[in-house]
Amino acid sequence: MLLDFSFITSLANMSPEQILFAVLYYGGWIPLAIVFLWGMKEFWKDYINGQWLSEQKFIFLAIDIPRGNEVSLRSVENMFTYFAGAHGSHNLIDTYWIGAIQLGFSFEIVSIDGYTQFLIRTPASFRNLVESAVYSTYPDAEITEINDYTENIHSKFPDSDYDIWGTEFMPVKSDAYPFKTYPQFYDQTSRAEMVFKDPLASLLDLYSSMRPGEQMWMQILLTPTDYTWNIIGEDEVKKIMKEKTSAPKENPLEFVLSIFITAITEIFGALTEALGFGAASSEEAGDPLTMIQLKHREKKQVEAIQEKMSKNGFKSKIRMIYVAKKDIINKAKAVNGFVGYMKQFVDSDLNSFKPDMDKTATSTAYFFKDYRLNERKNKLMRAYKARDSFVGRTPKIFSTEELATLWHFPFEATVRAPLIQKVSGKRSEPPMSLPFDMDTPSTPRNIPEEASSNIFQNEVVSHGTGNALQKKKEDTDKNTNEAPSNLPFI
Repeated sequence: MLLDFSFITSLANMSPEQILFAVLYYGGWIPLAIVFLWGMKEFWKDYINGQWLSEQKFIFLAIDIPRGNEVSLRSVENMFTYFAGAHGSHNLIDTYWIGAIQLGFSFEIVSIDGYTQFLIRTPASFRNLVESAVYSTYPDAEITEINDYTENIHSKFPDSDYDIWGTEFMPVKSDAYPFKTYPQFYDQTSRAEMVFKDPLASLLDLYSSMRPGEQMWMQILLTPTDYTWNIIGEDEVKKIMKEKTSAPKENPLEFVLSIFITAITEIFGALTEALGFGAASSEEAGDPLTMIQLKHREKKQVEAIQEKMSKNGFKSKIRMIYVAKKDIINKAKAVNGFVGYMKQFVDSDLNSFKPDMDKTATSTAYFFKDYRLNERKNKLMRAYKARDSFVGRTPKIFSTEELATLWHFPFEATVRAPLIQKVSGKRSEPPMSLPFDMDTPSTPRNIPEEASSNIFQNEVVSHGTGNALQKKKEDTDKNTNEAPSNLPFI
């Protein structure tokens, strides 16, 4: 085999400017043009996506917990599956001209001065979907539209009154591995009884310890997605089983770089062989393993990954922020308590969570500490308020089972947090045999007519920092409607 190195020899006799011109002339401009066009496309998409999102309306729905809640987490899992109905597809015009993207939800649990509230932030167009999902799972729950509770806290730090600590929590391993989920929190105390050890108990106890002037927020951002994420799990199973995995999907920049790396590898391989060092021997892969040949840990991983792939998945991200007045702030209590809550989901064979100390946590070291710390605080607070899943770490895939484990109404039999907002009473239908008078006027006899029109008063919930969870005024007319005249009765 003869190699022609005349072109390389001619380059060695040129000046640097001539070498650069020769490389560009003989095709070197092509990868530069591809990278430039790819960058312009991404810049344009970011711009039109921002314009389109600014036109969308989002609302906050506060959910009051039904008393005596005994709804199983399997039902909550079905509720999250119902939210997958918000997934839609967009054509090229929607994507590259209008700027439409997939809208998502934010499931939040917040404590303001020790008062705990469950919230869902949703696009206004999905309100009916949210209410249907919640009421079908918790028929006795109450849903009320409220204002954004983060409006009373500034987004610029340092602040004269408040200080914060926050971070994102990210899975330690690949998306394919699930963390510890609710089936593993059942404790069989006897042969006939299974007791659920609710992991939310520790979080709600921490929330109830917040004093006036302290707040703790947690949000779980989730965006519906298609089933292409299953490829991640399939490749991980193949890796464990020592099978051949599929090639990862590359963007144009990675594709161009891979071409250059492959070309350089081939050139050095040819030079090595020509100089007599021999071709690099490739290690042949062994035969794929069977389930019987797997170790117990590997078998558990394969089964858990396949179980996760069988469920609906959402692109998800977890953020938490602890905000308090400077004179009473207790970061050790809040941070250690929340990290301990997240440690409950650790399964060393599968997956676990860790705070993102490298990028999003409001903690810095070494150079320009104060400046970098305030920049992290500002960025995290802005991202939390905007419920922005693009800022910070890349969202990971959580299954409906994992989401039901993280966000659900607590079981009253096991969770005793006293300051959780609950419905005032359980609603029930009147008995079928209840007698009634056909001549009964629409206005009750013992209530003056002018008072009966204003029975339903607007409810305002304010605690400590004031108006953080102020309920919006809504007209209530459902109890003033008369029965239709043609209603059949016996």
